[in-house]
Amino acid sequence: MAKPAATYKMTVEASTEHLSEVRDFVAEHAAAFGFNQQEVADIRLAVDEAYTNIIKHAYQNNADETVEIELGYNNTKFWVTLLDTGNTFDVTKYSKPNICQRIKEKKRGGVGVYLIRKLMDDVEYQTEDATNTIRMTKIK
Repeated sequence: MAKPAATYKMTVEASTEHLSEVRDFVAEHAAAFGFNQQEVADIRLAVDEAYTNIIKHAYQNNADETVEIELGYNNTKFWVTLLDTGNTFDVTKYSKPNICQRIKEKKRGGVGVYLIRKLMDDVEYQTEDATNTIRMTKIK
């Protein structure tokens, strides 16, 4: 039996104070979609990384800004989209981090984009009309 397409939205201030609220919103819907615990955890982590990157890099920790989170799903796909109006992320300048080297040197951070791409099946970045969009999709 086909699941009807569904979409949900929330808007939060660009602050880590709202991180658990964002995580819970996404996890609740991912579980309702039918993902197992590990898949839900993977999606939560990917969204955590994307949201945190927006706070730190797009908005440079300016909590006066907002992030819109949209999620949706249909029969086989579950997607989460984060929208902001901060500094853009140039995906063409991204280079895959050397994870082993980072661990060896005990460097923190710098692996968010790598994690997002590893945890999700498809990731798209776009900037249009001063709005940055990251759309992450997981296929069941």
